Amino acid sequence: MHHRIGVYPGTFDPITRGHMDIIRRGAKLVDRLVVGVTTNPSKSPMFSVEERMATVVRETADIAGVSVVPFDLLLMDFAERQEASIIVRGLRAVADFEYEYQMAGMNQQLNNRIETVFLMADVALQPIASRLVKEIAMYGGAIGRFVMPAVEAEVIARVTRIGRKGS
Repeated sequence: MHHRIGVYPGTFDPITRGHMDIIRRGAKLVDRLVVGVTTNPSKSPMFSVEERMATVVRETADIAGVSVVPFDLLLMDFAERQEASIIVRGLRAVADFEYEYQMAGMNQQLNNRIETVFLMADVALQPIASRLVKEIAMYGGAIGRFVMPAVEAEVIARVTRIGRKGS
């Protein structure tokens, strides 16, 4: 029995409704979808890897075939270790496309046995970015339409501890 395994990598800081949409849809394309929670050194995360892992596990608990794994290595090496044949990426806008196209090309050079599959973000969810969610929250704005209720509470609690801007 050959299982098709996909990897959906991200920082998920925090996980958004947009991420959840891609996870739900990506899970339908494969027998097992590994959500890879990465420590992105170029971003300074609001939440630790452990916190992000716990949140992703909680939020994806109702989606069959999804597992959550932390990783801190090249995506292609991680995908290989997970025995994945597909990398799932979400596209929001043209700006995403250029970056993702370049990454997919580089990844194909590193390992041409793994395909990158792009899912277009749901139109209603397209503008959502974790970075913007954090920024809105830091200025006291409402983020409920971008993230799930428990995530909203966690972000607000963290922002309150860090200290809001503009207040």
